[in-house]
Amino acid sequence: MSDGTYDVKRTEEQWRRLLSPEEFRVLRQAGTEAPFTGEYTDTTTEGVYSCRACSAELFRSETKFDSHCGWPSFYGPLAQDRVEYVEDRSLGRVRTEVRCASCGSHLGHVFEGEGYDTPTDLRYCINSVCLTLEPTGSDSPPPS
Repeated sequence: MSDGTYDVKRTEEQWRRLLSPEEFRVLRQAGTEAPFTGEYTDTTTEGVYSCRACSAELFRSETKFDSHCGWPSFYGPLAQDRVEYVEDRSLGRVRTEVRCASCGSHLGHVFEGEGYDTPTDLRYCINSVCLTLEPTGSDSPPPS
């Protein structure tokens, strides 16, 4: 877990100018987008998912799986140092919040022991609005 010092530092006003109101609400205020509404919930495009706030690479499409939970799910980050974990007691129970290790933005939560057939038995439940997908391979859109 980080000590709260991040490589990418911005004031609240700078974040507000950089992000849309919904992006700011989720990324900077630990909000949650409505289930089954995010642009990457059902995406199967190959590529790398980066933090929408700071562009740090976080997840690869190879670790994305269909959990039917309403948000994009991954069984692991690109590398453990790409995310940080924070205890979250906001709903009256203990959960583990996942944040971008580069800028401290809220991404979602990670859950374990849910019985998914994945290599880690973890489900990183991540808000689409927190991510940007850079396609690779044959699924990539043609250049403009």
